[in-house]
Amino acid sequence: MKIKEGFVLRNMGGQAVVVSIGSASKVFNGMVKLNETGEYLWKKISDGASRNDLINSLLEKYDVDIELATKDVDNFITSLKTPGIIE
Repeated sequence: MKIKEGFVLRNMGGQAVVVSIGSASKVFNGMVKLNETGEYLWKKISDGASRNDLINSLLEKYDVDIELATKDVDNFITSLKTPGIIE
């Protein structure tokens, strides 16, 4: 899993958002708001984390069970794949 070139994490008024820059903005003209967990996962993906790495990271950082961590990671990945932000 990899974040496509042209998508960056920014802080806008205390809110973490993903925006497109350069040629990526021709394809994606919006922003994705991230909560604390989403920002955490984004940074992990930026560092090269796999799906399993993300799940394990949530298990270590938050008091959640594996089913919830898996569901949350899968939902997050889908929310970024659908608009073409990650591949």
